[in-house]
Amino acid sequence: MNRSLVRIVGSLVLFPVMVNAGHGGTATLDQEKKARVTQLSGKVLNEGLAIQWSKDGSRTVYPLEVAPGKRIWKALNLESGKVVSLEGKPDDIEEGLKEPVVKGAKSPALISKKGMKSPNGKHLLSLDGGKVFLNKQEILPAAGEGLQWEEGVYWSPDSTCFAIGKNTKHPVRQVHYVRSSPEESVEPENFTKNYPKAGDKLNVAKPVIVYVDGSDPFEVDPNLIENSFSLRNWGWRPDSKRFVFEFIERGFGSHRIIEMDAVARTQRTLVEESDEKFIHVYGNSFRKDLRGGDEILWLSERDGWNHLYLLDGKTGKIIRRLTEGEWIVRKVIAVDESTRTAFIEISGYYPEQNPYYIHFAKLDLDRGTMIPLSDGDGTHEVRWSPDGTHYSVKWSRVDQAPTHEIRRLSDGKKISMIAAAGSLDLLEKSDWQKPQRFVFKDRNGEYDIHGILLRPRDFEEGRSYPVIEAIYAGPHGSYTPLAWRAYHGVMSEMADAGFIVVKLDALGTNYRGKKFQQVAYKNLIDSGFPDRIKWIRAAAKVIPEMDLERVGIYGGSAGGQSTLAALLTHPKFYKAGAADCGCHDNRMDKIWWNEQWMDWPVDSHYAENSNVTHIEKLQGNLLLTVGELDTNVDPSSTYQVVDALIKADKDFEYYAVPGAGHGVGERPYLRRKRIEFFQRWLGGAK
Repeated sequence: MNRSLVRIVGSLVLFPVMVNAGHGGTATLDQEKKARVTQLSGKVLNEGLAIQWSKDGSRTVYPLEVAPGKRIWKALNLESGKVVSLEGKPDDIEEGLKEPVVKGAKSPALISKKGMKSPNGKHLLSLDGGKVFLNKQEILPAAGEGLQWEEGVYWSPDSTCFAIGKNTKHPVRQVHYVRSSPEESVEPENFTKNYPKAGDKLNVAKPVIVYVDGSDPFEVDPNLIENSFSLRNWGWRPDSKRFVFEFIERGFGSHRIIEMDAVARTQRTLVEESDEKFIHVYGNSFRKDLRGGDEILWLSERDGWNHLYLLDGKTGKIIRRLTEGEWIVRKVIAVDESTRTAFIEISGYYPEQNPYYIHFAKLDLDRGTMIPLSDGDGTHEVRWSPDGTHYSVKWSRVDQAPTHEIRRLSDGKKISMIAAAGSLDLLEKSDWQKPQRFVFKDRNGEYDIHGILLRPRDFEEGRSYPVIEAIYAGPHGSYTPLAWRAYHGVMSEMADAGFIVVKLDALGTNYRGKKFQQVAYKNLIDSGFPDRIKWIRAAAKVIPEMDLERVGIYGGSAGGQSTLAALLTHPKFYKAGAADCGCHDNRMDKIWWNEQWMDWPVDSHYAENSNVTHIEKLQGNLLLTVGELDTNVDPSSTYQVVDALIKADKDFEYYAVPGAGHGVGERPYLRRKRIEFFQRWLGGAK
């Protein structure tokens, strides 16, 4: 078979793919030039500066590249701020930490083991034949028809009672796979994987408190946990009276902390977050119990922005709001209970900067005061000194090489800038093209939409270039590159094949507040396209070399879903698309991701958002790729698109790859085929 792509008209062809096949034609960046660009970036610009610390905490040591292939060692005295040159690498140094030093931190105890002893050592629990035994005497009979006791046991600290989960035994959906081309056999192999999908019945363990004195068990009120998706983070307070856990509602409309009082036999919702659309529990939430559960550190979007609150662990009321404003807390890195300090990762704090840039801050839990630990106009990385007194900061942008600083942790004060962003002259002389940041308003003129553009390395002003959008629009995150890289992987490879490549984060993605993200609610097919198209058109007015009559799009997984949706819903703008391993119908994909955005029960919105539903609308050129062993997104999601295309007598191009899993479209062979696909249907520079 030759290297040209076979065109399919109403039929299916499977291609045996050699994933290590070489690149051909103008498809990829010349490897020697790529290596040269990477070398210049890393050495001249100190991209990979490795900061280390003396073991006594008195100085930081680092190697500076003064010329390609030549470096000198320097040391910064942290008290005097003076820098001295060293003859070589000293011996008394160690690497910094990825997380700050936290005094008094405790690891959680392992609490769930079959045959588990009580904390006082007087009782032994075991599970046998579906029954629970205490000191070899039956204390709980079998849970009942269609029910079972879980092996996890949570003893109260005083050993007077324990919590155990009662669960249902609904069958779990399985996806069946055929490994068509095993390496050691000529015969295919098959296997199955448990894979619950949107709308499936769930088995959710419900807590039951059991008393060692033989008192009647105390079960959770079903009204408090109606329509459970998950009951998680079970645990006792030190008083052995309060048992708490978190409830996540199916459809993610509610997230609660529920408390059961084992002494009074009462129960209640202690804390609740609720929303008519969704609470992004697995991405924008955080809980840490402090002072034995008398306080709770809680992350919430209750005012529309993700912020930290200190709650009363006995009443659930707010003791103190810790952060506030039209910016977000992205992550709680660590909590030092001894000093009542939290270290947090934040975005959007500096209004004049890109709201996605990552910054760091230190938070006083008793005063609610915050000390910013970074302020550079770029996205940041931090490494903490081993003794917890200082930290190094590396910040950069896609169009600015890194700057490295040493700062003091007590007040965030900059001690020294040890390496600043260097000149890009050498890179630009190597025909490297600097990425361009671009900002334009969304469809409603409310939010700034941020993105970047990459030009081909042989870009010439006045010529006309096809435009390719690299898309991933999953509501759980943001995806436009923020930090410095001389080479942006597949995007740069695509640009150097003769395209202007763009990537941006539109409405429906994360880290810009609840309203921004919730555009995706029951609306994944939107994928922010009105914002994307408006942004690309605005960029073309600044860069007239962008040919908007030749626009393509590619992406994988949720990006594959969006890619096909672009061709179906905006065919006048997007003329060609390459969709890899797409979750094209949200009823076919994993339960937790899809019910988070599409809600539960499964209703007509699922069909309305399915690419299969709209396949008759296809006008542009489509390339589909999928791995036959994709255990992330059921490969039948792509197969059903293929089936619908054939039935609709639509032309398309298709690779199903034996033995391959999720993301097969990013293997070298299929990256080349994707570039050739766009070159064929969109052409090159004119």
